[in-house]
Amino acid sequence: MAEDLIITTGSKAEQYQSLIPQIKALTEGETDLIANLANIAAALKEQFGWFWVGFYIVKADELVIGPFQGPVACTRIRKGRGVCGSSWEKAETIIVPDVEQFPGHIACSSLSKSEIVIPVIRNNTVVGVLDIDSSTYDQFDSTDQRYLEEIVGSIRWQGYK
Repeated sequence: MAEDLIITTGSKAEQYQSLIPQIKALTEGETDLIANLANIAAALKEQFGWFWVGFYIVKADELVIGPFQGPVACTRIRKGRGVCGSSWEKAETIIVPDVEQFPGHIACSSLSKSEIVIPVIRNNTVVGVLDIDSSTYDQFDSTDQRYLEEIVGSIRWQGYK
């Protein structure tokens, strides 16, 4: 596939349904994890225009910033800290309608208003998280959760099955 994205309009579900096959085509046959994470982050940001989209990768006892699209961000996050660290600790997706209301929220940018974090789980272990921030309150819902979990589940995470 050419590295061009077809940006669609319509309902949120329709946008995801158009984007997912394109992400699969971009990553199919590519064995480099970082390359795939970078293209997934870019595709999501391009389609939805969110403020920040990126991956954090578990390294020892921290989440370390991986490929992302958006302004500079926190480099390392401890388990249980903020939305990303909480998603890692609980091994579950967390949707935050207003980040100021989340206990212990890490404010990498005051422009972030809502957030969704999806854990990447391989062999019953969280190996990373997909973190998405919006500059709009209450941006994310169960539709986002469903399709983002599908995208995260399709990533061939090197060294994990």
